[in-house]
Amino acid sequence: MTAPAAPLHPRLLDAIHGPADVKALAVAQLPQLAEEIRAELIAVTAKNGGHIGPNLGVVELTIALHRAFTTPEDQFVFDVAHQGYVHKLLTGRGGDFFRKLRQTGGASGFLYRSESPHDAFGAGHAGTALSAALGMATARDLRGSREHVVAVCGDAAFTCGITLEALNNVVSSTKRLIVILNDNEWSIAKNVGAISSYLNRISTNPIYNKVHHDVEAFFKSFPTGVEMNRVYTKWKRETKDFFVESSLFEKFGLRYLGPVDGHDLDALHKNLEFAKHCDVPVLIHVLTKKGKGLEAAVEHPEKFHGASPFDPVSGESRKTVVGAPPNYQDVFGEALVRFARADPHILGITGAMPSGTGLAHLATAVPKQFFDVGIAEEHAVLFAAGLATKGFRPVCAIYSTFLQRAYDQIIHDVALQNLPVTFCMDRAGLSPNDGPTHHGLFDLAYLRCVPNATIMQPKDEDELVDMLHTSLQLPGPGFIRYPRGAGTGVKIKAQPVALPIGQAEVLREGSHIMIWALGSMVPDALKLAERLALEENISVGVVNARFVKPLDRALLLSHAACIPLLVTMEDHVVAGGFGSAVLEALHESDCSVAVERLGWPDKFVEHGSSLDILRAAYGLSPDALCSRVVARWRILSAERIAADV
Repeated sequence: MTAPAAPLHPRLLDAIHGPADVKALAVAQLPQLAEEIRAELIAVTAKNGGHIGPNLGVVELTIALHRAFTTPEDQFVFDVAHQGYVHKLLTGRGGDFFRKLRQTGGASGFLYRSESPHDAFGAGHAGTALSAALGMATARDLRGSREHVVAVCGDAAFTCGITLEALNNVVSSTKRLIVILNDNEWSIAKNVGAISSYLNRISTNPIYNKVHHDVEAFFKSFPTGVEMNRVYTKWKRETKDFFVESSLFEKFGLRYLGPVDGHDLDALHKNLEFAKHCDVPVLIHVLTKKGKGLEAAVEHPEKFHGASPFDPVSGESRKTVVGAPPNYQDVFGEALVRFARADPHILGITGAMPSGTGLAHLATAVPKQFFDVGIAEEHAVLFAAGLATKGFRPVCAIYSTFLQRAYDQIIHDVALQNLPVTFCMDRAGLSPNDGPTHHGLFDLAYLRCVPNATIMQPKDEDELVDMLHTSLQLPGPGFIRYPRGAGTGVKIKAQPVALPIGQAEVLREGSHIMIWALGSMVPDALKLAERLALEENISVGVVNARFVKPLDRALLLSHAACIPLLVTMEDHVVAGGFGSAVLEALHESDCSVAVERLGWPDKFVEHGSSLDILRAAYGLSPDALCSRVVARWRILSAERIAADV
């Protein structure tokens, strides 16, 4: 049998097993490598979804970084890692592992130290790179080693307070740090605010660019070396603003290089080599095009920041299902538009996530009542608190995982002053493909202990609208959590109703077991109750808890008085969650009824192909839930029989 002929043009990417292979390529081969990487990125994300736009924009930059530096000895700290796929491909994580990106057993969509020694620092939230890199550079200096530390930051990272705090501390902490400012004018949505405008002025100012380019070209014409860089730095420091105003970054003590074309490999190489020998911290301002190589991503950068599986030619989503229930985020967004049109005091606030949170509906319909503050969750919450002191009803729509960043503002500025701010926490529960940085599994635990907080979770989209209506009438802060993705398909009432605060809803009566379920677990509880009745002849009731705080203690205690076993179900970690609230209430009332808590374990849950796969892995599949309840019921029944004997 004749072996198949070898391809006429074997892919360079298939021979890349680590950074050494990137360095071994001839300069003339690099454009081909860049083209192959883009093709691989498009093919994989079209199938699996992922952050395609940001990664297409940093192909040449990442190649240049791996040509100039040697990881893992040198260390790259990527902000968020929305731009880390190319780095994965160049550090031995290509092939089948990358083709299962964001799927069970495949590469994560973010960078994790546990995945590869080339991932110096993990992150899924914006703005962390500069602080982390500064800590690593300072540690290097303290121990006397010479490796390079490079922070790769998106321009939107500079709207984060933590990045500005780090910027303020760079020169007092180290003399050697390289910061790459990847400027594509976008985070997830179009960047907003003064810093974005400032960067745009730098990148488009011909006088500024010409003066800096000519001066840098003069010094770079000499052989690269520390002494020539010292001369350049001294010249720049002593002439100050004589020729042209210094950049903002120079005022913080960083040597500014740029703007540099982020798709020009030669320009990138020269600037990176120059920066390696500087004896002051350096910031290289790189201009890239988000989505480069995929026309649909260039034309629709927000949609293709983090895309669902799509057709690589048309850009259309593959998962469009006619007649599918609306996503919770859109139900929320459309309801807020209705309420805001009726009341001009109702305002919507997002941190650079208008589409992801559903607030894009408000931005279109009632733009004067919509605010996008950029990636600045702490400011968003404190800004809302200020608005609330003047009689407005602000609604902060922030993913559960990102609201963690504003915890002090929630306690100190909103709850302590009992201000009427509503927090709508999307992505509560699991965000399967994204993994532990994006799972919203901790919000109940970090909010239950906060005085004045009212905490709710709806069982369906109609109840979500009722809860939003209810929260907008509270005298203090209200928190509504709901999952990612589509609702149940229930019809939404023409007019919402205000829910009685702290009152649960009995959906099914039972005499042996009562399941107290929260939010997205209510449908699972109803199915479980039906299965236990049919297969085990156990009478099981179901309660839609609705409120975590205040808890419906009266109903709970009435059940504890006559029901042998209570079961709690929540899409949250068991530690400190809804089940813990039930146990605390029973303990405070000296009730000794048996309780079985069902929820996520005290672990960081990895990414996976689907919610069902991850639930099965952690004992939360329908079969596993049934087995746990049956086992507990049999033990309890045996104990009761023994006690009677």
